[in-house]
Amino acid sequence: MPRPIIVWFRSDLRLRDNRALLRAVATGAPIIPVYVLDDEQSDHWRTGSASRWWLHHSLAALAGDLQKLGSRLILRRGNALTVLAKLAIDCKATAVHASRAYQPWAGQLETGLKQRLEADGVDFRRFSGSLLFEPEAVRTKDGRPFKVYSPFWRAAMEPGDPPRPEPAPRALAAPARWPASDDLNAWRLCPEKPDWAAGWPQHWLPGEAHAQERLKEFLRSSLTVYATDRDRPDRLATSRLSPRLAFGELSPATIWHEAHAASRSKPELAAGLSKFCKEIGWREFSYHLLWHFPSLPDAPFRPEFEKFPWRKAPVALRAWQRGQTGYPIVDAGMRELWQTGYMHNRVRMIAASFLIKDLMLPWQQGEAWFWDTLVDADLASNAASWQWVAGCGADAAPYFRVFNPTLQGEKFDPNGVYVRRWVPELARLPDAFIHRPATAPSQVLAEAGVELDHTYPRPIVDHAEAREHALLAFKGLKAVV
Repeated sequence: MPRPIIVWFRSDLRLRDNRALLRAVATGAPIIPVYVLDDEQSDHWRTGSASRWWLHHSLAALAGDLQKLGSRLILRRGNALTVLAKLAIDCKATAVHASRAYQPWAGQLETGLKQRLEADGVDFRRFSGSLLFEPEAVRTKDGRPFKVYSPFWRAAMEPGDPPRPEPAPRALAAPARWPASDDLNAWRLCPEKPDWAAGWPQHWLPGEAHAQERLKEFLRSSLTVYATDRDRPDRLATSRLSPRLAFGELSPATIWHEAHAASRSKPELAAGLSKFCKEIGWREFSYHLLWHFPSLPDAPFRPEFEKFPWRKAPVALRAWQRGQTGYPIVDAGMRELWQTGYMHNRVRMIAASFLIKDLMLPWQQGEAWFWDTLVDADLASNAASWQWVAGCGADAAPYFRVFNPTLQGEKFDPNGVYVRRWVPELARLPDAFIHRPATAPSQVLAEAGVELDHTYPRPIVDHAEAREHALLAFKGLKAVV
């Protein structure tokens, strides 16, 4: 019997458009699908708590999909290099196939694995598929990486559309002997006490099949209004595909081509498609930055921000994390995050601006909280977006852009639908005060059952004063530099 090929699944938990898998299948060799839970390589950026919940269910779904093809998913835990090298020897594998990864530790891991495997006579092959464009492929005219989104995206789009996605295999040849596998439940990826994810199944169904269903539903029902409504947290207009991309249940090429196919048959989707593709482009740009500037998750892209006079305020940080700031749109977002593992994109920007510029707390503290509590936690997008809001990143918002959380709430949640859902103690307030309960007359508060500092907190900072303090700090930093 032919010797097997190990297919190492990483952030590509799918069968369709998985080049590492499909190229292995094309050889006719038996396939051993493997997932390695490696918390050693990533150090403090190991998979966060919410993402581990998603990972558990996505792996279970992948195992089920493989079983339908006559195969199985082998689970191992430990240092990926050591685990895979030993497994290749034990299984007498001819090769290990894997999709490429782009985290700061990924390149060194892949290089080390290649050297170790080839010393043992095992081929190692990497394949693209997590991005539309490889980070090295998009460069300025003088060969440097881009630092501004718009020219990056124009350059990325010059060659035309990315390759079309490839169909899933119909069957996988099994090896003569299957290696031992860990029990997924024994990994305890899902939280137990407290089970903060108990209600998540009503919001999320991980796995490739559900990802494809979600994409079709978005293209059918929301892409038409995406350009106008994506900033409205009170409306269901966003794709909610981000966790699917983070875990590779869908490839970006699949999303790209199916969205364009839908638009060709319905011209009214053109505006939504254009905006949607730009958001996919931001993800590409974030990975471009992460690959070329691997300190992005930990250090400001603009080094002068190392000297910024951040506050140390654990009580304020805790109030922000718990959704108890006294600013309803911020609190709604933080509670949505805790209860669902997700937060609407516009509200993410509002909540991030509040932490950084109203509370004057380091952006890294917000980044770390999002990393642990988001089911779609993505190292590149998370880091690039927090630095963008803070004003210290590539293509960053100017330092003087300080979101007013009250005005943002009134603009993007004008009738308070979003706030009433996630901050139910304010639900009976009239629209005029839903985003500013501290200014409501006592009679209005009493009729709504709101008692400030008891059922709902007063604002923990005065936004106007906080804004002035933030601007002075940013100007002082600029003067020093």
